[in-house]
Amino acid sequence: MIWLALGLVIFLGVHSIRMVAPGWREARIAAMGEGRWKGLYALASLVGFILIIVGFGIARTEAPILYVPPIWLSHVALLLMALSFIVFAASQLPAGRIKQAARHPMLLAVKLWALAHLLANGDAASALLFVAFLGFAVWNRIDVKRRGEPDPVATSASADLWAVVIGLAAWVLFWWKLHEWLIGMPPIA
Repeated sequence: MIWLALGLVIFLGVHSIRMVAPGWREARIAAMGEGRWKGLYALASLVGFILIIVGFGIARTEAPILYVPPIWLSHVALLLMALSFIVFAASQLPAGRIKQAARHPMLLAVKLWALAHLLANGDAASALLFVAFLGFAVWNRIDVKRRGEPDPVATSASADLWAVVIGLAAWVLFWWKLHEWLIGMPPIA
């Protein structure tokens, strides 16, 4: 699980710089320029993401089972994932009521995604991956509140409809084929 852990440290570490060292981040942006900073940020994130994917693929084949979730939790996970896809879609659209209610919809989508997968998977690799992302998203949301970032104001009545349509379409595609194709496992065995 070393590659998975290293990938999580790099990926979540890069994404945590604003929370742990905002002054250092601003100084680096000023010294390097925003374009170069974003390029290095993206490169480090990509390296971390690739290590997470490769590391999880390796770790899940040898990871010990920590708990065996009851089968009904898979159905709860499917419902949480539908909500996660809808909220994620809302994060990419103009502000509607969903985005306004979620306040920071991408972080809420990550929390729902991580929780859903923790409910459905009991191996140590899954626990490491999803606890790390859940903890990061909770910590990040607390930091957003601390920074006093303004909540989005609903401006688009149609954004919610689009978020639901796009989110559910993506959820159906993942449930039907994409999860097994990309991850190597069907959402419900």
